[in-house]
Amino acid sequence: MTLRAGVLGLGVMGRYHSRVLASLPGVEFVGVYDPADSVGPTIEGRPIVKDLDEFLDLGFDYCIVAAPTIYHLDIGTRLAERGIHALIEKPVASTTEAAIELRDLFTAAGLIGGVGHIERFNPALQAARVRIADGLLGEIYQIATRRQGPFPGRIADVGVIKDLASHDIDLTAWVSQQEYVSVNARTAHRSGREYEDMLLAVGTLNLGTIASHTVNWLTPFKERTTIITGEKGALVADTLTADLTHYQNGVIENTWEQVSSFRGVTEGDMTRFALVRKEPLLAEHEAFRDAVLTGDTSHIVTLDEGANVVRIAEQLALDGVSHKLS
Repeated sequence: MTLRAGVLGLGVMGRYHSRVLASLPGVEFVGVYDPADSVGPTIEGRPIVKDLDEFLDLGFDYCIVAAPTIYHLDIGTRLAERGIHALIEKPVASTTEAAIELRDLFTAAGLIGGVGHIERFNPALQAARVRIADGLLGEIYQIATRRQGPFPGRIADVGVIKDLASHDIDLTAWVSQQEYVSVNARTAHRSGREYEDMLLAVGTLNLGTIASHTVNWLTPFKERTTIITGEKGALVADTLTADLTHYQNGVIENTWEQVSSFRGVTEGDMTRFALVRKEPLLAEHEAFRDAVLTGDTSHIVTLDEGANVVRIAEQLALDGVSHKLS
């Protein structure tokens, strides 16, 4: 069965999605919706339609929503009313209430809804999750992420929490298979924009793992690092290069009786894993295509998971105001 698919929104991500859809096996890329006068008549040989009803009349099995976040609820509603499955770029909506409304709309219509948290499909994090599940690290003590870089001109309607930290919120819960039970944050506004551009956040997961997230748009280099520390060692994932390195706890004999009870660690062997490096966006598209075909949503980010990320992100934004000590 060949699925008919389209893209709504032709910004940076919309163009990436169009490129992948144009050559995705089992999918016919029908066209793109974008009302802007600045876009041309075609992309990847497919038409760019400026009227939404005219676009939807082309007939789709599923669509990719890559429009600005503020339009996700309206566009998602139109797709649900037409019986069209949707993969919606992150954050799934501007507010928790809108995200829950989208989730409930698609559930009531019996449609597959997914969220574009692409880091889940990064080879380094995919491999990390498998190895954690296999017990490589034992109990997970801490997950620390660093996501820093220059300001991306494509972002206009959300701050660094919903644009970037949403990745870390989702991947931390997913790779550890835990849920956040508490979060605290500090934010800053340094670039003169309405929205926050720096974040330091900490959280606790339901099995006792602690998490920390350093995120900003004000660093003159890109950093995308996740460090997962457990009782047997640590995994370091660089999602820019899709590298995964394992640092094993060393084993030494301590003959000093006074400190023999101290449960510290020493440096052990280091292994850099050889990984199959499939493009994360392609892997995300393949997973969503298969979910539409089979109804199995276990390999995609669901609308319920996406709504939970927005809920946590909003709590971080509320908590970001500092309080002076008396």
